[in-house]
Amino acid sequence: MSLDVLTYLFIGGSFVLYIGIAIWARAGSTKEFYVAGGGVHPVANGMATAADWMSAASFISLAGLVSFIGRDGGAYLMGWTGGYVLLAMLLAPYLRKFGKFTVPDFVGDRYYSNTARVIAVVCTIVISFTYVAGQMRGVGIVFSRYLHVDINTGVIIGMAIVFFYAVLGGMKGITYTQVAQYCVLILAFTVPAFFLSLQITGHVLPQIGLGATLDSGMSVLATLDQLSTDLGFAEYTAGKKSTIDIFCLTAALMAGTAGLPHVIVRFFTVPRVKDARTSAGWALIFIAILYTSVPGVAGFGRVNLIQTINGTDNAGTEYAQMPQWFKNWENAGLLGWHDYNGDGKVQYAAGAAFDGKKGKPAFDGENRGEYGERAVTNAIADPAAVNGAPYANEVYVDRDIMVLANPEIAQLPNWVIALVAAGAVAAALSTAAGLLLVISTAISHDLMKTCINPNISDKQELMYARIAAVVAICIAGYFGINPPGFVAQVVALAFGLASSSVFPVIVMGIFNKRMNKEGAIAGMIVGLGSTMAYMIYFTFMGGAKEDLFLGISTGGFGFVGMILNFIVAYIVSMMTPPPPAEIQEIVENIRVPRGAGSAHAH
Repeated sequence: MSLDVLTYLFIGGSFVLYIGIAIWARAGSTKEFYVAGGGVHPVANGMATAADWMSAASFISLAGLVSFIGRDGGAYLMGWTGGYVLLAMLLAPYLRKFGKFTVPDFVGDRYYSNTARVIAVVCTIVISFTYVAGQMRGVGIVFSRYLHVDINTGVIIGMAIVFFYAVLGGMKGITYTQVAQYCVLILAFTVPAFFLSLQITGHVLPQIGLGATLDSGMSVLATLDQLSTDLGFAEYTAGKKSTIDIFCLTAALMAGTAGLPHVIVRFFTVPRVKDARTSAGWALIFIAILYTSVPGVAGFGRVNLIQTINGTDNAGTEYAQMPQWFKNWENAGLLGWHDYNGDGKVQYAAGAAFDGKKGKPAFDGENRGEYGERAVTNAIADPAAVNGAPYANEVYVDRDIMVLANPEIAQLPNWVIALVAAGAVAAALSTAAGLLLVISTAISHDLMKTCINPNISDKQELMYARIAAVVAICIAGYFGINPPGFVAQVVALAFGLASSSVFPVIVMGIFNKRMNKEGAIAGMIVGLGSTMAYMIYFTFMGGAKEDLFLGISTGGFGFVGMILNFIVAYIVSMMTPPPPAEIQEIVENIRVPRGAGSAHAH
């Protein structure tokens, strides 16, 4: 059966499954829309949480990121995995006992202030929209390749699917849809990982494949180091970022993970606090299956990519002899070749061959752009680094295609390629749905019901939630069509915003009875404001790399914003009156592990 037919069957079948589940589990009340009625089994909730948390960044982009930057990519593995442990142990049970199922609800009640609640709503919406942009972009990338449409059309198709099961089903529909999506995405990631590991190393498990000895007598990592240095890249196992940047990035990702609103709400879909802890443990197991496979998938993919493009002798491969996968991804606009030296060979090396993500040549021999000029300069300065070719690099590879292209590069069966496509869509849509629900909940429950008009009925609140979800889907689609970067980069920005705004006020709200509304408000404003200003300046306004604060990248600055949040909040709280006695008593009670109530909407 052809790849196209299999892809349509796998993706189409999964869509039918998701929409069918959403119709079966559609929400009939605000409690079902917001927290799935609070009766989800811990194991099912663990699978749903894993699917919610393992987004397009985890499935599509993480292995590609590690594949291209090597050891420094470990910051994303450590930050995202460690952050989930932090959330499960430090925050989730206490938030669950507090009984408020949204972050703004917790902030508003804990800090006895609608002003604090509104600021938390703003933080939640900013974080969620930044995060969801990466998910919609991921959907567009998958559809552009496998459904033979452009990325923008792919994003629109993804919007339509999410509309059906997020707007109709609410959290109840999303939860059971995410259970199915987890099964699809974990099979789609691990099956080709097993194939790749067995093909390259002789070991079935990708977790132990990186240290395996190849036919050359070297390990996978040693081979990657040699291939990288031969082509002018830094060693694969060498660190390129500064220690402080890696530390800040890891810490920002950890704190950001623990502060993600769409993950926090998952702990209110189970009946008891004990079940919240149990489902957190199951989710960590389900997440670890994918995350422990990522380094191997990244390494195997990098070896295959270089050796396929450049040949085993690194002399390049005639374009006419390039395998079909290369031309498929060229047609999708996520891979590009420009024959700068006119020898008809595809040559991949260090240096930026193309200006921008759409494969537009930086120069064509007469019109030399910034990247092309740099590539020429590097080649002239060190011809040996490019195997005698007069230009440093002729190939543009979008990082986000690595996991998707791996099965094709390795010439795996068509059904494996189709399975990967379905898994990538499942990963992106599962997280997108959770984020869109958080946005609609923040608007309908935390703004409309709590702040603006407390007298609206349950039916009216549900209507506002669905309207907000529709608007959120449209805005998310826009950001998916016009993203600020590749998927993992966009998602990292969201984690930085979460770490600098939401995480500190939750931690202080649970563990510091003296923290008051003035401190929380000041801390959120300073944390979110400083981080957003830093990200906007260096991501969108062309800020020079030399001007980075202590060399900390935009993804890592969320940690600095978090520290500023903590410091400002503490100082302001010490200079202003303490919280009312009843608030301090509530804070004391939520840390006592008994008498937990059920999640509720009011």
